[in-house]
Parts: sequence; C-alpha cells; structure tokens
Amino acid sequence: MEPYRPNCYKIPELNGLRVLLVFIVSWYHFWQQSWLTPSIGSYSLDYLLRAGYMPVDGTILLSGFLLFLPYARAMLLGEAVPNTKQFYQRRIMRIVPSYYFVTLALLLAVALPWHLYYNSSDMVRDVVMHLTFTQTFNPATYIATPIGVASWTIAIEMQAYLIFPLLARAFRRQPAATFAAMMGIALAARGYIAATYPDVWRLDEYNMVVNQLANFLDIYALGMGAALLYVWLVQCYPAAEKRKAMAWQGIATLLCVLSTWGMLRIFRVQAGESGQAALQAGQMMRRPLLGLAVAGILLTLPFAARPLRFLMGNRVMGWLAAVSMNYYLLHQNLAVHLKRLGVPPSVSAEPNRAGEQPWQLQYTLLCFGLSLLGAALITLLIEKPCAKVLKKMFARGKAENKA
Repeated sequence: MEPYRPNCYKIPELNGLRVLLVFIVSWYHFWQQSWLTPSIGSYSLDYLLRAGYMPVDGTILLSGFLLFLPYARAMLLGEAVPNTKQFYQRRIMRIVPSYYFVTLALLLAVALPWHLYYNSSDMVRDVVMHLTFTQTFNPATYIATPIGVASWTIAIEMQAYLIFPLLARAFRRQPAATFAAMMGIALAARGYIAATYPDVWRLDEYNMVVNQLANFLDIYALGMGAALLYVWLVQCYPAAEKRKAMAWQGIATLLCVLSTWGMLRIFRVQAGESGQAALQAGQMMRRPLLGLAVAGILLTLPFAARPLRFLMGNRVMGWLAAVSMNYYLLHQNLAVHLKRLGVPPSVSAEPNRAGEQPWQLQYTLLCFGLSLLGAALITLLIEKPCAKVLKKMFARGKAENKA
C-alpha cells in the first residue's frame, strides 16, 4: 500500500470544511425563522446559532486559499502562472448561471407575485444591481431586497475576483509586503469605521459597512498566505517515513482540534454581544482571529489522522460541497417564503414565538431538505449544462482569435 501523502491539487478534506461552514450559516438563517434551539444532552448549541453568520468569513478565507493555490504552486514548485483570461472564464462558468437563475426565479416566483416592491423603479434597480453584483452598495438592494439577501456574499466574491489576479501578482512578487498591505487596509478600514461611528456614518448599526470588500481583504490575505504555507508543508511531509508521518498526523490532529475549539470560542464570545451595533462591531473586530482559527483548521485537516480525513473528505462531503453554492443561494429565500406560505401548517399564528416545537422541528427539517433538493436540481439542470455551453463559447472564441 502506498503511504499517504497530501497533495497540492485535490484536497478532499476541504470539502467537509466548506460543507460545515455553509451548514452552520444556513442553520442560523433557519433558526431566525423557527427559534428552535437544539442541544446535545445538556450542552446547548444556542451560541452556535446566535453567531451562525460568522462562518461566512470562513468560506471567504477558503475561497482565497483555493484561488491562490495555483499561484502558490507556481511560486514554490515552478509551475506555470495561471492564465488571467481563463481565471475569469472559470469564475463566470461556476457562478453566473446559477446566480442569475436563482435571482430571476425569486423575482418571478416570489417578489412580483407577492408585490414586494413599492414601484417598478425599485424593482429595476434591485434586479440590475443584483445582476451586476453591486447590490452591496445600496441599502435597498443589500438589506431590504426580496430577491436574495444571502447573495451579498456572492457579490463580494465577484468583486474580489475582479482584482484577484492583480493581488496574486503582487503576492508572488512581494508576499510579505502584499500580505501586510491587505491586512493593514482591512484593519484601518475597521478602525476608521469604529472611530467615526456614529458621528460620521450617522448609523444605528454597521449594516452597510461590516461586509464590504475592504473589510474582507485581511481574510483573503490569510487565505492566500495559508495556500503558500500549505504547499511548503506538503513538500516537508515525510510520507516515506512511517513514524515521522504518524507524528505529523498526531500533531496535526491536535492542532486541528485546538483550532476548532478556538473557532467555537470566538462564536461563543460573539454570541454574548447585545444589540445590533455591538454584534456587528464585534464581528468586524473578531474577523482576523476567526480567520486565523479557520486557517488553522484548513492547514491541519489534510495532515490529520485518517478517521478525521475520511470524515471530512469522503464522497458524500464532495457531493455536498459541489452543490453548496446553490444551496447557499437558495436556502434563506426558501425559508422565508415557506414561513410566509404557512408551510408546514401551525397551530398558533406565530409558532416560533409560541415555542410550538412540533412545527419548529418540521419547519427546520423541511428547510434543510428542500434547500438541498433545490440545490441539487439547480446544479444538475442549470449550472452544469450552462457551464458546458459557456466553455464551448470560450473555446470557440479562442479558436477564432487564433485564426
């Protein structure tokens, strides 16, 4: 049997990490509607749900890691630098078909039939800003939109994709300086926001600033730095020496557990904040610490003991990770509309406030199940076929340019 060696190309354990982070975020959104607080025996998971929006930062760090991984291989292994045009084409094939489909489906199936816009100009503005990934720049299209509140994350990612090749080039040439600059910009932005609130911003909360791209540059920097460190660690891993490899796996497992504990500790402290402004300020200020904790999990999982690697990197996790973006796009909108429709039926008018536990459990399970089913169908019927068509179009365009 060949000894186990992590590689710098396919890292199946990160599928499980992505699924875990998205699962917590979706559970938080379902909890907002159901108020069902589960526990494991006497151990309450209340804090995990109350801070369940924070794993979004982890998904963005994971994105930065995976995006920079080919550049890290170019730096340390001498591989070719990724083609910028192909970088953008891959992002379009992966994101745009499903995103456009869900956005327009919500418009036609929810927003218009339920008259959720005051007038047609509001509708046009909302749709145009969503289709151009600029909805985070306007409160009406970011916070009050009826066609996908959770889609702001995709907008931030698409905004980051525009500048990522430039960031990657700078990181390749001056890793330390670029890392410091990205961290510094994010920290300075938060410091300025905190120092001038509320005199300059005139806000009762930080809704319009907490999740802007500048506030995530340190998370992207941590992901990019983790990719570079990971490629180096893979080269150092003593696969051929069984005892040393077992020692690596033991240490990695311990560090993974400690990083997970650190992440959960941050969630618990964040859940203790009171008031919208304090919650959002805490989220901004704890973002680097959470990024370090998630980076710790990310870096240690591929080197951990086999049972943990199997748990996070099996085929089921791979399939769930493949549909996770569409699940994320769909889940919150589905949860809100199911409750609006009274599905499943409840005894009281406000079953969440009444603590109607049968309804709470049924509603939560229905949200999970229908979101997963919808995500699988969108992936199979929309994302994959459209990606094939776009790939052929891009290939045809390349051939025509050569001719």
